[in-house]
Amino acid sequence: MAEINEAVIKKDRLRFTKNKLSADLIILSIVANALYFVDIYRSNVGNYYYKLMIGISVVYNLVFMLAAFLASEGVKNYKLVYCFVSIVLGVLQVGRIFWLPLEALNAPNPVVGADTETVMTSGQFTFVAACLVVSAALLVIAGVMGLIKTMTLNSYRAELEKNDKRS
Repeated sequence: MAEINEAVIKKDRLRFTKNKLSADLIILSIVANALYFVDIYRSNVGNYYYKLMIGISVVYNLVFMLAAFLASEGVKNYKLVYCFVSIVLGVLQVGRIFWLPLEALNAPNPVVGADTETVMTSGQFTFVAACLVVSAALLVIAGVMGLIKTMTLNSYRAELEKNDKRS
């Protein structure tokens, strides 16, 4: 009986607490993304980055951070759709590795007499790829945790309503 009560108490607590862990993980993913774009945008490799793709990247980063923050607030309040938003943002973060960083890693350095042959060194690529992978992992973990907690809470609420109707 004690086990049942503990399980019920755990579900009941969801009604009165926020999903802070998932929300905090999403905020940490924004920090990892910020480390990524600061490292990319601080690079001074001739005029390689001064193209349309960097403008698109800046706009994407702004939209990403806004969407991720919105997802953190939604997940914190057990909104199911924001769990999926978090997971999709995580998948998109992995996809970003193959866009700007991989292209810069394979592009010849436009600066004559530069120390490196390519726009992005392998060390910088490893760092920015790790930032994106960490960001993606945090988003997916937060989304899955939020999904589990939200579905648990929703089923518990339905169970309570069902029991109230019987009474």
